[in-house]
Amino acid sequence: MRSASLATAAVLGLSFGVPAAAAPPPPPLPLPAEHLGVERLPPRSPHWVYVYDDAFANEIDARVHLFDGDSYRRLGQIDAGFNPNVNLSPDGATTVVATTYWARGAHGQRTDVVEFIDNTTLSPTHEIVLPPKRLVATPTPFNIAYSSDQRFLYAAYATPATSFGVLDPAQSKVLGEIDTAGCILAIPSGTYRVSAICESGRLLTVTLDSEGREASRAMSPQFFDADRDPVFVQGIRTASGFAFLSFLGEVHEVDFSGAQPAFAPPWSLVSAGEKGRWRPGGYQVGALHRGLGRLYVPMHQGGEGSHKDGGTEIWVFDLASHRRLARWPVRSGGLGPVIAVEVSQDGAPLLFAATDSADVGVLDALSGRVRHVEKHLGQTPWMFYIP
Repeated sequence: MRSASLATAAVLGLSFGVPAAAAPPPPPLPLPAEHLGVERLPPRSPHWVYVYDDAFANEIDARVHLFDGDSYRRLGQIDAGFNPNVNLSPDGATTVVATTYWARGAHGQRTDVVEFIDNTTLSPTHEIVLPPKRLVATPTPFNIAYSSDQRFLYAAYATPATSFGVLDPAQSKVLGEIDTAGCILAIPSGTYRVSAICESGRLLTVTLDSEGREASRAMSPQFFDADRDPVFVQGIRTASGFAFLSFLGEVHEVDFSGAQPAFAPPWSLVSAGEKGRWRPGGYQVGALHRGLGRLYVPMHQGGEGSHKDGGTEIWVFDLASHRRLARWPVRSGGLGPVIAVEVSQDGAPLLFAATDSADVGVLDALSGRVRHVEKHLGQTPWMFYIP
């Protein structure tokens, strides 16, 4: 009887309009798919600097960071693969990255490639696949470099046999390879001349024709003694060529404006009383403001084998008179030992200084005042590039 009464009550409840449980709402419509975009950078500033980061702790993942020395902002980055060779086109519109990839990250099939990056978006536009022999070494301006008219691109090779590739950026192809007989790097000059540094302290200069083929070659006189006082191969651009600093502080200015290199008498960064105690060091060992003729060099106190040690002071010289203008201790500005320097070329120049702890200082290049210290800009900022 009890069961029947309950059933009857349930039926009566339905008959008199007692509401049943509400139906669940319909599921929401899916969100629209996201699409990543690429922003264009604002007009280029003379205080923008491209910072080469070798990412030494994980070398298959090097980067190039774009940093603004006025706003102290990182504007973007370029992925650069394994121990890349980097440079800028003469017009500043392109960053060129010669790098290596393996099919399985750090092993597997090897591919050497030159990637061309549009500097308005930091996006790749095209590439050239190289033979697997590109130079894998610390950065220099001469691991890969353009001809002055941007018709050719020269890529240094070492297997360890040495040569350089002649590339056509517009047609995305390799035109040929020039053997350099044990001399290394690709130092461009003139329209189609390329020099390489030899262990004898000389320069081999190869002149090319308009198709990128060798037309002639010549060997220079010796301009440094590799056994007594070798030079850093990170040359510093001057008005007519490059200056090379030696381990002991000699300055070798090389004029590349003629058919063959011409050498000025070397001069010293250090006085007689400083010889053997003070010397340059690091990975980018000098910078020159070509309009002002001011040379900036990180200097340290060290001996044999200290050529990669960072500078505890930055010394400033007048390139024409060879006179030292200033000594800037870096610790007073909150910087550690400086391993790389570069200077903007405008009328209110900034000096960029990277330290061995991966900080980047922004200094007033006229007074030496530290304006800003960007902490940990990458892992190993070894070189700067300014168009």
